[in-house]
Amino acid sequence: MKTVRIICSLSALMFLTQPLIAQYARFVESGVVEFEKRVNMYAKIKNRVGNSTFMEQAFEQYQRSNPQFKAFKYSLAFDLNKTRFWPHAEQGSSSGGFFGNDPSIDLGNIIFTDLLAGQSISQKSIYEETYLITDSTRRIQWRFTNETREIAGYECRRANALVLDSIYVVAFYTDQIPVSGGPESFTGLPGMILGVALPYENTTFFATKVDDRPVSAKELEAPKKGKAVNYRELREQLEASLKNWGDYAQSIVKAMML
Repeated sequence: MKTVRIICSLSALMFLTQPLIAQYARFVESGVVEFEKRVNMYAKIKNRVGNSTFMEQAFEQYQRSNPQFKAFKYSLAFDLNKTRFWPHAEQGSSSGGFFGNDPSIDLGNIIFTDLLAGQSISQKSIYEETYLITDSTRRIQWRFTNETREIAGYECRRANALVLDSIYVVAFYTDQIPVSGGPESFTGLPGMILGVALPYENTTFFATKVDDRPVSAKELEAPKKGKAVNYRELREQLEASLKNWGDYAQSIVKAMML
């Protein structure tokens, strides 16, 4: 009888302390998120082929020599006020022949975001030119949903948005990391974005690991190299230099503006 009373008492104690445990759950306030960017190359190239026999033959050759998906590794360092997103150095240069050097596939961007000031500094390179873009952070009108999924061990909630007037974005964020950051220039949600899908761009970013630790000043250092512009000036310069490239130019401009 005494044993039963002890078990009942312990059960009651656990029941009463569960809300307290949840109340004092630890939130991650600094660290480094590892992201994998995946591009569906077959789908992306197919959109460029059109009715061109040459492009169709080049696409068939690409399929024989290359996998459907191309992967890139990125890191995102963060604290409560700042984030820095950068590519892993070992990725090297693009490959894949005619389609492998398409800058709309991956630009290797370095993006620093000051969340308090609402400002970003981005280093982006296209062909032989490197730009250093300083501007305010993009204001994204997110629409929240009830869908959730687990990413890198964190429960994340889905939100949708439209950016640059035509790019549909699906994002998954966690409020267990109370930092309004994310991969590339995606911000503005009440927690860290650990997953982004751009369905019509055939591209995804998903966290593979979150390293919960203090970050150094160097890891949060803003990029400094490149021709200084803001996003309006960048668009004007790109459209002027690519005006004879037809529809393909728009995909490059869109990739640079993201």
